Amino acid sequence: MKLTTMTQVTIDGVMQGNGGASDDRRNGFERGGWARGKGDDETRTFITQTYQRAEAFLFGRRTYELFAGSWGSIDQMRAHPIGVALNEAPKYVASTTLTAPRWEDTTVLRGDLAAAISELKAKPGGELQVHGSGILTRWLLENDLVDEMTLLTVPVVVGQGARLFPDAGPDLALDLVESRVDSKGVTIQVYRPAGRPRYARA
Repeated sequence: MKLTTMTQVTIDGVMQGNGGASDDRRNGFERGGWARGKGDDETRTFITQTYQRAEAFLFGRRTYELFAGSWGSIDQMRAHPIGVALNEAPKYVASTTLTAPRWEDTTVLRGDLAAAISELKAKPGGELQVHGSGILTRWLLENDLVDEMTLLTVPVVVGQGARLFPDAGPDLALDLVESRVDSKGVTIQVYRPAGRPRYARA
């Protein structure tokens, strides 16, 4: 399977609390819900179709619990095409603390995470998708496990919150595979990791 990630970010790179004010209030974050209602119908269709082509899903614990309590539990959300895709596909969670996952067809990955994910990637099939899960996404990139990443950039600066890429971290070159902007200014960019960047010499 190909490991792909999809992340909604602000112009200043924040990914925390995109869905709602109560989603994620870590570290005093008060500006949640910045992505709700953003994007046009084509973007919403793109997001839905992305979920529908997944062979399986991989989550960090926090995102898994958020999704399990919404897409996995609320009847109206379960009936949505995204909910159907999530509930029908196998789900994997990278966690050292989760012991009793409440969402059906969930496997908790413990121990050697890189080996477990490499084993999943070696299976035939379509995409092993990661949605949100910022800590996990950064770790996957650092360990060269991401084949393709999609960023949906919402035209807003929130000025606080956890960013997808921290101030200090590993560097990464990316090849742009696809880029478009919708009628509401949301940009969709698909990248493939391309090793280390090259820097100009003095």
